[in-house]
Parts: sequence; C-alpha cells; structure tokens
Amino acid sequence: MTVSALAFADSTVETFDDIRTARDKPGAVWVRASDATAAELEHVADVFDIHHLSVEDIRNDVRPKAEMFDDYTFVLLKTATLVPEDTTFREEIDIESVGLFIGEDWLVSLSEHDIDAVGRIWQAALDGDQRILRGPDFIVYRICDGLVDGFFDVLDQIEAQIETVEDAVITDTSIETLESINNLRRELLSFRKLVWPTREAVATLARGDPEEVRPETEKYFRDVYDHLFQLVDLTETYRELASGARDIYLNSLSVSTNEVMKKLTVVATIVLPLTFVVGLYGMNFRNSPYNIPEFGWTYGYPAVMVGMLSVTLILLVYFRKMEWL
Repeated sequence: MTVSALAFADSTVETFDDIRTARDKPGAVWVRASDATAAELEHVADVFDIHHLSVEDIRNDVRPKAEMFDDYTFVLLKTATLVPEDTTFREEIDIESVGLFIGEDWLVSLSEHDIDAVGRIWQAALDGDQRILRGPDFIVYRICDGLVDGFFDVLDQIEAQIETVEDAVITDTSIETLESINNLRRELLSFRKLVWPTREAVATLARGDPEEVRPETEKYFRDVYDHLFQLVDLTETYRELASGARDIYLNSLSVSTNEVMKKLTVVATIVLPLTFVVGLYGMNFRNSPYNIPEFGWTYGYPAVMVGMLSVTLILLVYFRKMEWL
C-alpha cells in the first residue's frame, strides 16, 4: 500500500486514489500513506499544507511528541514489537514511527511500513463502523489505543523472560545467564525511552490543548493516558526486578567461587603438613652427628607413612565436622 484516502459523511464511506479529490469532498477525510515514495509524501504534504520537517521527523529517530501548528496538530507515536536479533537468537525491541496529522475535518497517517494497529482501524472504517467514524480526533484515539495495547503485549513477553531469568540465576551462573539479564535491562531501557514521551504526547491530547480535539473526545485520550501511566509503573517495576536478578546472579557467582576456594583451601591444608614431613625426611646429609636418627631405624619409613596418613585422616574428619566437605 502507498497512498489511499477515504471520505466519510452521513454514515457513508468512499475511497479515493486521488487525495486531492478526497480532500474536496464534503465531510471528513482520512489519508493513509505507508511505503510511500518521497514524491508521494511531498504531494500529501502539499495538499494538506504539512510542514516538511514534520514529515522528516517520521523518517528520523525522533522521540514521540505532540506539536500544534496553525491548521493542524502533529502527533508522532511509535510501535513496539519484540523481534529476534540479526546475529543471535535473543530478542530486541523493534520500533517504527507513526505520524498523525489532525486537522479540523481531515486526518493524515504516515508510516514507513504498514502498521497493524492502523490497518485494523482502516479496515473497520472501510466496513462503515460508525463507532470509529466519529471524526478525525476519534480515529486518532483508536490508533493510539491500538498502539498502547501493543505495548502491553511487549511487557507481557518481557515479564515471561524475567520469570525465566529469575529461575535461572539460582542454579545457573554461566555467562549466558548474565547475558540474558543484560539483554533484559537493555530492552526495558529502550521501552522506558519509548513509553515516557508517549505518555507526555497523549497527555497533550487528553488535556484538550489542540483545537482539533473535541471536548467529548478528551475522555478517551485520558483513558489511553491512564494505560500509559500503568505501563510506566510496570516498566519501573520490571527494571527493579531485572536489577534484582543481576544482584542475585552476582551473589550466586560469589557463593560458587567461595565454595571452590573452600575446597582448594582444604586440599592445601591437608597437603601442607605432608609436604613438611616429606621435605624434612628428604634432607639426606651423611656423616654428621646431627642427622635425623630415624634414618637408621628399621621401621622409620612405615612409621612416617602411618603418621602422614593419620594426619590426613584427622584433617579430613575435622573439615567434615566443620561442614567444609
């Protein structure tokens, strides 16, 4: 799909390929553009007198916002979906821009690709759903509501990932677990950067600041604002859970390291006296009155071996009693 238009008035809906013809029809008009060329976008901007910088904001990485102009209000929103990364099997948040230009009796929606939330509302409008065809501002509300519902879907998937990670940090201290935690934290940070400005943009509409938003539509935008406020709270909660999972992972890693060091200490403690005995009896000085007298004893070697074995057993019993083994 590139550029299409529909005009609606008195419960009738007409579709047009020529947006200028649709603009001149009585009633209200909605122009939808996706996968449009630069020339098509320029034509849409010319017909509705849209500033070219607003069109460029949709193509660039600009945070969600609401701007009021003399003849229209520009609302820039974003979609969010979890998609696999290009180089790994992990997921990342994929974001696309949706530009909504609200006039007194017209609406223009621009996006680089087809947006599911916009497509569903467009199809409902084509089917003549009178619950949607209440005016351009109400269509904007329905699009906002659909995009925000998608945010909840993303958070549900992130919540499932958090639960998996929380179970893993107790038993698995591998580097993969740490990478999963860091990936979660990156996802939540990206989501936070998306939700906060979206809430502020919708708040502008909920307050009725733009003239294009009728008083009877403000309550619907307030409902979307409440959902966004809930999303902000959930995002902060999940960020705390992710940070807590990282702390648990680091503590588990420290405990695991301590267990290894404890076992190495036990081995070193057992070997130390044995090394001393072996080193002591390994000094083979000859023809000296100060030589070790056991060198001439018939049972010297067995006695030393029994002594070393006894020391080893005593230390093993001691460490077992101290629960180091």
